[in-house]
Amino acid sequence: MSYTIVIVGRPNVGKSTLYNKLTGTDDAIVDPTAGVTRDRKYGIGEWGTKSFVVIDTGGIAEEDEEGFEKDINSQVALAIGEADLVLFMVDGKEGVTDGDRFIADKMRKSKKDIMLLCNKVDTSDKEGWINEFWELGLTDEIWPISANNGYGTGDLLEKIAEKMPADPEGEENELPKIAIVGKPNVGKSSLINALTGKDRSIVSEVAGTTRDAINTEFRAFNQQLILIDTAGLRKRKLIDNDIEFYSSIRTIKAIRMSDVCLLLIDATEGITRQDLSIFKEITEANKGVVLLINKWDLVEKDHKSVDKYSAEIRQKLAPMTDVPIFFTSTVTKQRILKALEKAMEVAHNRKQRIPTNKLNEVMLPIIENWPPPIYKGKDIKIKYVTQLPTKSPAIAFFCNTPQYIKDPYMRFLENKLRENFHFEGIPVRLYFRKK
Repeated sequence: MSYTIVIVGRPNVGKSTLYNKLTGTDDAIVDPTAGVTRDRKYGIGEWGTKSFVVIDTGGIAEEDEEGFEKDINSQVALAIGEADLVLFMVDGKEGVTDGDRFIADKMRKSKKDIMLLCNKVDTSDKEGWINEFWELGLTDEIWPISANNGYGTGDLLEKIAEKMPADPEGEENELPKIAIVGKPNVGKSSLINALTGKDRSIVSEVAGTTRDAINTEFRAFNQQLILIDTAGLRKRKLIDNDIEFYSSIRTIKAIRMSDVCLLLIDATEGITRQDLSIFKEITEANKGVVLLINKWDLVEKDHKSVDKYSAEIRQKLAPMTDVPIFFTSTVTKQRILKALEKAMEVAHNRKQRIPTNKLNEVMLPIIENWPPPIYKGKDIKIKYVTQLPTKSPAIAFFCNTPQYIKDPYMRFLENKLRENFHFEGIPVRLYFRKK
């Protein structure tokens, strides 16, 4: 299960700014108006080789003149329940407030691992601000940081990385994990039931019935694997109760713990922006992906429908178009075993190690025949290619001026890698390094 961090504190102490810093995004709205973040935002943070889920929350408050305090506090409580680590933020400029004391009391009752962060300490001479917060009696260490300019956040991330459990040994021998993901009511639980022949998951016409991720050990094609059924991901503005948010977090975590995701798309609706958002979550997590166009039995079609539908989907998935697509029905069980077999193949290929001599034998002649464009009058020479020792495919190209390699040529190299090696349905990261 992915390590999960939740950021809490009273309104306007800088939680969303820290969230943006940890995730390397500007997804969370940053506004001096207290209480702007009313629901939660979740994303992925990375430090070194480790990654974690980050949850931004609305400010915990005793009173709220707009009447949102009950909903916000309930949502925060759910987020804390999902967390492995709680980052409790206070405002160093303002000092200790009754709101901080109120939250500290809640934190003590949570029994969670907590780090107390004193924000807005942007220089070393302001670190004395932390002393006032010892009265909270919550932790034996207080971290002076500035979420705005990054002061102290490197040390904070180092400590977080220390707290994260080491990856289990023998991972290569673990069972492949296949996550079933998609929008609510697209047929995820029905797919699990059709594959296993059991009513292991509840099937209902009510969108969002599945609340938790459910793991099912399963044997197929003479191999054991784990199927992970998840709650449907829903557009944030439609997440109108706490349980649905809880389910969304479980879905993100299920993606992170999987090897490959079977992404179900409703054939009667076509691929939507929400489907593309889930696809992005999968590829950004460097997981394999197989698309199932489900409920195909409900679509009026002719002999050209499959090709037309596939072309439209691949156009929307660009630039990663090398994704297996199956047109399925959980009712008739049409092609669901073929889709699962492909997912297991993708899981195997995701762990492949390509010998360095083979990479150079294939890629260097291609680069010689189609070299990178001259940039600022300089030739770019790529002399060596190797696969990096990472859990998902990452290829390093060594050259004289890596900073001059541009996106179009990167995509060209990725396409050539896909043409020559087994990377179907697998994100491939490319790195360009000084020779």
